[in-house]
Amino acid sequence: QVQLVESGGGLVQPGGSLRLSCKVSGIRLDYRAVGWFRQAPGKEREAVLCINGRDERTYWEHSAKGRFTITRDNAENTVYLQMNTLKHEDTAIYYCAVDFYTACKDDLGYWGQGTQVTVSP
Repeated sequence: QVQLVESGGGLVQPGGSLRLSCKVSGIRLDYRAVGWFRQAPGKEREAVLCINGRDERTYWEHSAKGRFTITRDNAENTVYLQMNTLKHEDTAIYYCAVDFYTACKDDLGYWGQGTQVTVSP
């Protein structure tokens, strides 16, 4: 059974930083696409960043606008999202996802339950 457990969310002031973690079990991350998505209240889910499992390229960087970085530790089977210079509009539930295959896409196969990030003074 594949399980993804996100952690690291919380309340942060504008301009602050957070590091989200996603511990994956039941599937090895090697050579698989891994990504972060978010959904703000009243809005559709949007992609944040993704790492291609074949060439390790990062996709959807235009969404992060240089403030976010996705990394993964295959030995720990964990994916990270470093978020800097956070803004109010970054407030959302953040989800990590992994796919059986290498390609980044909106509908990756396995999802976590999400972690809340709130950016507020």
